[in-house]
Amino acid sequence: MPVLYYAVGACSLAPHIVLEWIGAPYKAVRVNYGSPELLAVNPAGAVPTLREEDGWLLTQAGAILDYLAHKHPEADLTGGESLRERAEAHRWSAFLTSDMHAAFWPVFMPDRYTTDQSPEARAAVVAAGKALAAKQFATLDRHLEGRDWILSRRSVIDAYAFPMIRWGAKLLEGGLGSYPNVARLHDRLAADPAVQRVLARESAR
Repeated sequence: MPVLYYAVGACSLAPHIVLEWIGAPYKAVRVNYGSPELLAVNPAGAVPTLREEDGWLLTQAGAILDYLAHKHPEADLTGGESLRERAEAHRWSAFLTSDMHAAFWPVFMPDRYTTDQSPEARAAVVAAGKALAAKQFATLDRHLEGRDWILSRRSVIDAYAFPMIRWGAKLLEGGLGSYPNVARLHDRLAADPAVQRVLARESAR
């Protein structure tokens, strides 16, 4: 069966949720960043990593989500198959990868973004990252006005957004208070039984 390598708190939560939505057999393996077990399948030491039954490996969350959605059309998670629906799915996948996720890197790893290792410099980098993340949350919140899902129906894109929304709830000033539409999406996903199963699995030791 397919194997998903994941780390707690990472964007690997998204394909973990999608695999649960699909309902086909799979195995989830918890790893640590840079661990020998993870490096054996992904030399970059990053999650998520998906290994298929024949040994084929796929990395990068957006690619894994797109692959799973099209591998299992019966789950209806692509968001639609018309030319424009596919374009919208790629658009929001790119937004989450390049805009939303990237905004959090200075928050998580400020050392990467300054040669000045003073506490003041690090704090400035974190603050800049949070300001950028807030901008991206505002963009997503505007898009979600009057919508239940990011695309025309529930899709892998909603699963992709979920871990980042959780980061925002914890790290942004005021949490999701300024983003009521994002907060509603968070609550809708958090109430999903499959999402709850995955969260319980990832929190178990």
